[in-house]
Amino acid sequence: MNKGSVLFTTFLGGIVLSSCAAANNGGGDAGVSMSMRQNSSALNQIAATIPPTADTANEAASKIKAPAKVKSQLIKKATISIVVESIDKSINDVTQIIDQQQGDLIKLAQNQPKDEFSRSTASIQLRVPQISLDNTLTQLAKLGIVKNRSITAEDVGDRIVDFQAQLVNLRRTETNLQKIMDKAGSVRDTLSVSQELSNVRDSIERIGAQLKNLQNQVSYSTISLNLEAAVSTKNPQRGFGLQVQETWNKSTNSVGTFSMGLLKLAIWLMAYSPYVFILAFGIYGFNRWRSAKTGVKLD
Repeated sequence: MNKGSVLFTTFLGGIVLSSCAAANNGGGDAGVSMSMRQNSSALNQIAATIPPTADTANEAASKIKAPAKVKSQLIKKATISIVVESIDKSINDVTQIIDQQQGDLIKLAQNQPKDEFSRSTASIQLRVPQISLDNTLTQLAKLGIVKNRSITAEDVGDRIVDFQAQLVNLRRTETNLQKIMDKAGSVRDTLSVSQELSNVRDSIERIGAQLKNLQNQVSYSTISLNLEAAVSTKNPQRGFGLQVQETWNKSTNSVGTFSMGLLKLAIWLMAYSPYVFILAFGIYGFNRWRSAKTGVKLD
């Protein structure tokens, strides 16, 4: 074995061992790591029979660049409980709010009262873009009286960076294994490298799926909404706050309706005023004619 072959063999061994470490850090790939360690000696023997090229020497001498650290990536979750007047109406309002915020309804469970003293409830789980989280909570709070509200956040920036680094190492290993398989001579060597390449690609798909899942959780926030009816089926008496709010709404609506009616009446009188004057003038003329005919003088 010449000096070039020794360098190439050492480089390949480092690539295989680094991929083992990357897969092991990802979790759930212990079997892949063990298989890669067992086949590393066989791959080294295959690589020793392949003459090194200028590209391979350059790759061995080049430094591996670590991926840049991303900024804080937060997974936000919110919980809010609201007392409402009508469960059915509130569910329809929630659906409209979700559509306006371009979110998704994940889960809906509506519970009917177990007895005449129980209240109707509903549990709704929805997902909205993280940038719309605060606005969505504000819209939901208008459905009734908020009992409690909470928001939690988890920073997964380090996990995202770790997954990205593992993908970089695994893809580099995949490229080098593909080069080795293309130059392998015997069927046994080709099958050995092919098995190792399949394990690496399986790790790439698994880690890529975990990375995508984290990124989706960062982009979209989950809201757990609990709705509770203000009154039970037995007692029709509603809460004081809801009664005051309902009375105020009815009174303001009544004032508005009355004012609009007066305005419409004034408009109608203005429109028909010429006919009113004509009618009044006709009545006045008729009375004068009748008084003149009968000789009765009108005051």
